[in-house]
Amino acid sequence: MAVSDLLYGIYERRLSAQLDPAHLPRHVGAIVDGNRRWAKDAGHDLRSGYQAGAAKVDEFLEWCHELGVGTVTFWVLSTDNLQRDPGEVDSIMIAVEDMVDRLADDGRWRLNLLGSLDLLPAESVGRLKRAAERSANNGSSMQVNICVGYGGRQELTDAIRSLLLEEAGKGRTLEQVADTLEVDHIAEHLYTKGQPDPDLVIRTSGEQRLSGFLLWQSVHSEFYFCDALWPAFRRVDFLRAMRSYAARERRYGT
Repeated sequence: MAVSDLLYGIYERRLSAQLDPAHLPRHVGAIVDGNRRWAKDAGHDLRSGYQAGAAKVDEFLEWCHELGVGTVTFWVLSTDNLQRDPGEVDSIMIAVEDMVDRLADDGRWRLNLLGSLDLLPAESVGRLKRAAERSANNGSSMQVNICVGYGGRQELTDAIRSLLLEEAGKGRTLEQVADTLEVDHIAEHLYTKGQPDPDLVIRTSGEQRLSGFLLWQSVHSEFYFCDALWPAFRRVDFLRAMRSYAARERRYGT
């Protein structure tokens, strides 16, 4: 074993010992950024970068499971990403589809797809949905959300559209809906309906912005920005994020 590996192992154990289970997040969101840069820096092609990023999702879930996190949300493909070169989008979709199949067959995670699936190729949507359906009876209590074809503005647009169509189906006018509209009415039509909002959002690759990730749900979230590119994100980085969260006094906007 290399000396660096030994030292990291000692450091990880020390970090783990510092964590108070009572002050850990119930729901962790991850903006998995940096796959392209990692591939370029490592001299790999884009497909290898996205495959490495997909493999990191498995590791991240194991770390969350160890700490008793109940919900994990990964943003793996944005609506903006769909405008990239078709070859790159194809590489992303192959990695995502393989990953979702693998997670479903693991037997522990219950998968939920978040996003505008109608923007994706029909064959891809079919494969993703079949995997999510297979996972419905998986044993673990952990909910794993996969944001694919996801955009925060698009989610809010879809929520408002769903709300208006539902109210119209009841025979209500726009004026009646506007007069009685409350925050919770919109929340009931979000992709994450019935789930807790994220307590902690982690973004890798050094970018310090949300880019539209769970715009509505993250209003009271704590944020942790890490310089590591997603495929190079280590357990020690994860534990640092948990330690940072546990040390904060959450004020919920005050």
